Amino acid sequence: MRILVVEDDPGIGEALRRGLVRDGHVVDVETDGRGGLYAATENPYDVVVLDIMLPGLNGYDVLKGIRARDNWVPILMLSSKDGEYDQEDALDLGADDYLVKPFSMVVVTAHLRALARRVPTERPASLTLGDLVVDSGAHRVTQGGAELHLTAREFALLRYLVANPNTALSRHMILENVWESFYDGDPNVVEVYVGYLRRKLLASPNSPQIETLRGVGYRIVEASALG
Repeated sequence: MRILVVEDDPGIGEALRRGLVRDGHVVDVETDGRGGLYAATENPYDVVVLDIMLPGLNGYDVLKGIRARDNWVPILMLSSKDGEYDQEDALDLGADDYLVKPFSMVVVTAHLRALARRVPTERPASLTLGDLVVDSGAHRVTQGGAELHLTAREFALLRYLVANPNTALSRHMILENVWESFYDGDPNVVEVYVGYLRRKLLASPNSPQIETLRGVGYRIVEASALG
């Protein structure tokens, strides 16, 4: 893979570069936010490793700048902050994964391989299914023109379902794509959040529905396919 590392700590940046090169990857390193944003938007990368605390522009601003250009390169955020709200903010803004410092190279490379496997190189800014519109760029969901107010995790789950309409999605697939590749919590959290979404989605003739597939998982179905 061709990987961009944006990290201002020389020791961490060099350790990442050496470890990733040793694994056979091509690695570029930027040490500030502005340089990272320019490199990420001007060059094709398979994955970006992005620190949050950066000079010039912080990692959140770099992330927003990349996504604002409809660039959907997989992004792994790095941070010494391990709070759940810090992780929620990063995912809310369009990050694909989040790793807390300190970390081992074994874990970093495993996360990067998982991102490269599961995330397409491009994702549309908005997705439509029936009367439901999921706008990733604006982080906004409307149904029949009415805005739905979703949490970051609800939004991510709905976006994943709508991106795969009429498709059976297992709990494992949902956890890997909406939570994280190495989620080790209660898998029933998927059922809980599906319930949240069902209560928030509006009932109308053109509304898609989330179906439960016993022993399999879930799928979102267009109104025209129901019946």
